[in-house]
Amino acid sequence: MVSGSNKRRDPWRDIHEYLDTQALIDLLLDVAQRDDRLYQSLLLKAEPTSGAGGNVAKAFKRAIDGATRIRGFVDWREVGTFAAKVDQVVDSLAELLKPDTAAMLVELAEYAIERVENSLEQIDDSDGEIGDIVYRLGELHLKACAMARPEAADLAERLFRLETTLPFGLCSFDAATYKIPLGKVGLCRYRELAEAEWRKLKPPTAKDSYDVHRSRITRVMEQLAEASDDIEELVAIKSRDLSSGYRYLGIAEIWTKAKQPDQALAWAERGLKAFPERPDNRLRDFLVAAYLKRKRNDEALQLTWIQFEEQPGIEHYKKLHDVAGKLGLWPVQRERALARVADVIAREAMATTHRKPKPSAPNYSLRVEIALWEQDLDAAWVAAQTGICDRSLLITLAGKLESARPVDAVSLYRRVVPAIVEQTHNAAYEEAIKLISKVGELMKEQKQQLQFGDYLAELRLQFKPKRNFIKLLDGVARSTASEK
Repeated sequence: MVSGSNKRRDPWRDIHEYLDTQALIDLLLDVAQRDDRLYQSLLLKAEPTSGAGGNVAKAFKRAIDGATRIRGFVDWREVGTFAAKVDQVVDSLAELLKPDTAAMLVELAEYAIERVENSLEQIDDSDGEIGDIVYRLGELHLKACAMARPEAADLAERLFRLETTLPFGLCSFDAATYKIPLGKVGLCRYRELAEAEWRKLKPPTAKDSYDVHRSRITRVMEQLAEASDDIEELVAIKSRDLSSGYRYLGIAEIWTKAKQPDQALAWAERGLKAFPERPDNRLRDFLVAAYLKRKRNDEALQLTWIQFEEQPGIEHYKKLHDVAGKLGLWPVQRERALARVADVIAREAMATTHRKPKPSAPNYSLRVEIALWEQDLDAAWVAAQTGICDRSLLITLAGKLESARPVDAVSLYRRVVPAIVEQTHNAAYEEAIKLISKVGELMKEQKQQLQFGDYLAELRLQFKPKRNFIKLLDGVARSTASEK
């Protein structure tokens, strides 16, 4: 048995006995002299007990100013330090979210958001650290407004200014977000301000450059219309900017959402006619879907064909497949499309330009890409052997041929390796070595280790000046030798 006098002491109890009030104060003050974050935190917490509310607000503003002050550009390596300072001030601000200090928090949050947003113009915030802090400030501001219920008209004016003037607009100060604290009076004032600015704007033209102010005011007006569920008003706002086919599509989608398909179709067709020289394929796709619903099949197919003929490519080939498939016409339309592809390949090969003064070998990349999408490896192989082809497509095809047709896969890998090595940089060498290793594995399965050795020797001779590549190649040779 252990006697009471020999009992082991509790270290936490010793610490507790030491930290009487004065000792704890002295310890904190000592640490705060060396820790600026702790010093600022204690200073802000001490203000409410040392003076009036005005002094507290001034103290917080000094802290916000200090945390957001920037000397020169802040790159991504320094953002963490800047964010930590601002985040600490926001932590202290969050403690003001109480009935008796919420009004103060409204003012301080607005001040902090403006300071941080302006600072962002000199910060590389690639990881979004500062953006996250601004979002947090926005949430605090909204909660504080709901709690403090500031004077509605005055709040509306401040919200409108913030919504339309902040450099990045990371927080939403729109009327819909603040609908409850604004109330009817505030919402009315917010709309008055928006409409006054809206009347100053002239309808844009296709030649006008992007206007940030116009975009923001337009969005505010759209939000007001959306909040009141006024479709006519929303369409009228959207109609002020009909500078592209995509603008017509936006209106058509509004009518679609409102379950007014005839109105939607009319606007989409107007948009297509308005820009015959600059048609928008998204608008065309909308019309194709609308025509299919109405059994206007010929028009749907024709619009899809126009896209494919203008830009023969895999995406438009897929669209043609989908539309023609729904109409039960794909076999015939497929032959027509492939004939178009063949014609394009031949024309491009024969065409001459300043940079291509002579006809070139035909490029069968599109035909190979289509065959891969259709999972027709035989057609892809034939096309790849007929002319030149994008390297990535040849590698993809080789990968799909490995199990059933390893000899053909080896042929394709060997075909692309020289062009990769000729890029003359280490990343290319590593890519080539991976493909060479695949060749080795496939040839080993075919009991062709000697032939693979000959292949390595050919590569060593062909690319002897590329020392970094030869080092990697020797590594493959050693690995192969150790497996024998």
